[in-house]
Amino acid sequence: MNLIITFIILNIANVIIQTVKSIATIKCRKTAAALVNALAYGLYTIVIVYTNADINLWVKVAVVAVANLIGVYVVKYFEEKKRKDQLWKIEFTVLGANTDDVNKLLELAKVPHSFIPNVGKYTMFNAYCATQKESESVKEIIKQYRAKYFASETKVL
Repeated sequence: MNLIITFIILNIANVIIQTVKSIATIKCRKTAAALVNALAYGLYTIVIVYTNADINLWVKVAVVAVANLIGVYVVKYFEEKKRKDQLWKIEFTVLGANTDDVNKLLELAKVPHSFIPNVGKYTMFNAYCATQKESESVKEIIKQYRAKYFASETKVL
């Protein structure tokens, strides 16, 4: 029984570290990414050894599957909680006939914006969203008017 418990704990830890490794490789600096990779592959070696343990194959499969569900969910949950509000610029186009309605909706949602009318038969809006709530408001307007859109996030250069 201790073998199975150890196998479960190691697999959940491995999935969490591997998921963090994937995120760190993309979002972190070289040193941090290298350290997380080293830790991840070190733990993975231990998991491989335990994979050869005398445990039923289907138990191993179930443990690995559940560990992946739990581990990835946990990391993504904390990643979302950690995410800071950033300034997003959302550009979208609506039919010119809808310009006043869209403008009023953006004003009601208190989303800073500008627009350029008469771009062909369309109006081009630029919305500047500093919070996730503002982004959600713009997203709903885009859906409602079936607008084509492009979103860009401010980056630290």
